[in-house]
Amino acid sequence: MDGILKVDTICQYNEMMGVETLHPLVSVIDFSKCSPRRHARHSVGYYAVFLKEVKCGEIRYGRNYYDYQEGTLVFLAPGQVIGIEDNGQTFQPKGWALLFHPDLLRGTELGRTIKDYTFFSYEVNEALHLSEQEKRTVAECLRNIDAELHHAIDKHTRQLIVSNIGLLLDYCMRFYERQFITRHHVNCDALARFEQLLDDYFRSGAPRREGLPTVRYFADRLFLSANYFGDLIKRETGRTAQEHIQSYVIGLAKERIYGTQMSVSEIAYELGFQYPQHFSRMFKKIVGRTPLEYRTQS
Repeated sequence: MDGILKVDTICQYNEMMGVETLHPLVSVIDFSKCSPRRHARHSVGYYAVFLKEVKCGEIRYGRNYYDYQEGTLVFLAPGQVIGIEDNGQTFQPKGWALLFHPDLLRGTELGRTIKDYTFFSYEVNEALHLSEQEKRTVAECLRNIDAELHHAIDKHTRQLIVSNIGLLLDYCMRFYERQFITRHHVNCDALARFEQLLDDYFRSGAPRREGLPTVRYFADRLFLSANYFGDLIKRETGRTAQEHIQSYVIGLAKERIYGTQMSVSEIAYELGFQYPQHFSRMFKKIVGRTPLEYRTQS
């Protein structure tokens, strides 16, 4: 964590940016009202949505660097690290930030569904690129949350703030679905490379040595986050990446069961299963028959 600021609370971030804390668990920041500052990298202890309206150089997310273009939304979950290396120069930030602590969501519907917004685990190079109309929608949601923060606190405050955060995230889900559609040709290329990687993995003999491949294995080789890769595959094929892998494995299993004299155990080990019974269980779940029943009835 050398050179990384640990910012666990909303109050800490507000103080760092020189803005007033209106609520200890949530904040909306208009960066244009902040003073010029130097770049820094920090780990966060809260959820964050950043809308930057200027190109500010290469942003570092984890170990990688990405161009941070205008009009993009970047999402962070607690424990993630983001920022730009300090080059000694100051800059005037512009755009908006929404920060909300997990404690704000305790006991709410959004608290139960926050993990469904998988874009909080996307990489920065998988950021959401907004149209002008989408930017206006996001800005309006942020202004509504900010207005509620400036309203006198009453028994409705928390629910209204959480509801407006949920509305913003639902809009972002819709905008991401639009982005997946407009990038269909890029997604098809990723799908084709995924299928080639599947072929290569099982042709190489790796399953016997390494076991069944995981979704993350393929995501890493396509330079995508596991969540983004999984969402991409689901939108392009209607099946999850895990279901795609399992379908491929069952296809190979059928070939070996029907076309060879290999035992069920030998087939299971060759396909990467540690225990033959796990293979038989998956086969029956997907095919509706055990491997032996499939062999005798084919």
